[in-house]
Amino acid sequence: MVDALIDIEDLHFSYGTRRLLNGVNLTLRQGRITAILGTSGVGKTTLLRLIAGQLRPSQGAVRYRGRVVHEMSDRELYAMRREMGMMFQMGGLFTDLSVMDNIAFPLREHTQLGMAQIRDIVLMKLQAVGLRGARDLMPAELSGGMNRRVCLARAVALDPLLTIYDEPFAGLDPISLNAVARLIRELNDSIGLTSVVVTYDVSESLKVVDDIYLLSEGVVVSHGTPSELESRSDPYAQQFIHAEPDGPVAFHWPAPSWQTDFRLSLLP
Repeated sequence: MVDALIDIEDLHFSYGTRRLLNGVNLTLRQGRITAILGTSGVGKTTLLRLIAGQLRPSQGAVRYRGRVVHEMSDRELYAMRREMGMMFQMGGLFTDLSVMDNIAFPLREHTQLGMAQIRDIVLMKLQAVGLRGARDLMPAELSGGMNRRVCLARAVALDPLLTIYDEPFAGLDPISLNAVARLIRELNDSIGLTSVVVTYDVSESLKVVDDIYLLSEGVVVSHGTPSELESRSDPYAQQFIHAEPDGPVAFHWPAPSWQTDFRLSLLP
């Protein structure tokens, strides 16, 4: 596809004998926000690590701007990662650095900009997330929602081509969650980013993303725009969108029947 920034084809990956991805195919299109949805443990974060070249697939490929990621040299991987911004699942702010210094860190590491220029860029990023007045606070002084917004500002500090959000809504109250979702949409459109949001929060994703991929049992089970998935009779899409406990995605991890387990526990 001409406008594909990331193209994933027949991707397989295992942790030892546990097969996690069994032939994933998906495309991250330039200028769009793509959500990858799935239950916990389905391989969403592992997929991000494969995109960034931290893991090597057992089969298939991730292509970044047409180049196979796992075939890149260390130098090429480093250059690719400089074009990516990351908002980590657990935040990942440096606890001993102020908000200002946390956002300045990637600029100091990867550019030759002077202190005054870095300060101006940091203030612009903080203004974009509504926290310019919090620049001197320490991470321990931030609320959960403020912490996520600082992480968001740091993720886009270098104006990356691709921004990756790993569970950006986890643990947020409804007001903070809505604010972070809105910021992801606004930053993507104003800076011209391509974004991928990995999450299990369906309701918020439907409001702000352009494309959705549903992962289950190691493959993409449904794909489309939010409106397409909402109107589709696909049982996977319906179960995720309506948070139904019963459906093709089982609640119980595979196990012997409970009658068998109880009978074994009663044996002498």
